Amino acid sequence: MVKNKIINIEKHPIIIVSHNNEDYISLTDMARFKNAETTGLVISHWLSTRYTVEFMGLWEKMNKPLFNVTEFRYIKND
Repeated sequence: MVKNKIINIEKHPIIIVSHNNEDYISLTDMARFKNAETTGLVISHWLSTRYTVEFMGLWEKMNKPLFNVTEFRYIKND
């Protein structure tokens, strides 16, 4: 069952979604907190950093048995 709860950080609501005993924080809400007018640019910048790309690759490798490491290497190097 999916449950939502809201926390407030400096008077800005951030949604937390709970699913299968896992919590997920809304990236959109966090980006809106940083800059409400350019939320998409905040997310785009975050997703393009080297550290985020490396983190996503590691997460995929740990959680998806059929993750294509070779293909990811090409994406990471781009």
